[in-house]
Amino acid sequence: MTGAILGAVKARLGGVVFMAWGAAAERVLGEIPERHLVIRSPHPSPLSARRGFFGSRPFTRANAFLVAGGGAPIDWTRVE
Repeated sequence: MTGAILGAVKARLGGVVFMAWGAAAERVLGEIPERHLVIRSPHPSPLSARRGFFGSRPFTRANAFLVAGGGAPIDWTRVE
């Protein structure tokens, strides 16, 4: 099921941000077309967050990509 959903999202024309947090997430994503953005970093769990997640600014980078493509930024304080 996950593979089918990812396949449908990858097929979109562009402007999709994928956040791959951790090695398992990167394996599941596989190849992503260059028209999309993939933000890779260690998982934000307490055990690995200090190995690169802190300071990686994934939400800022995602919004910059969306705005550059003519989209609206996400208000991350309101995401439920």
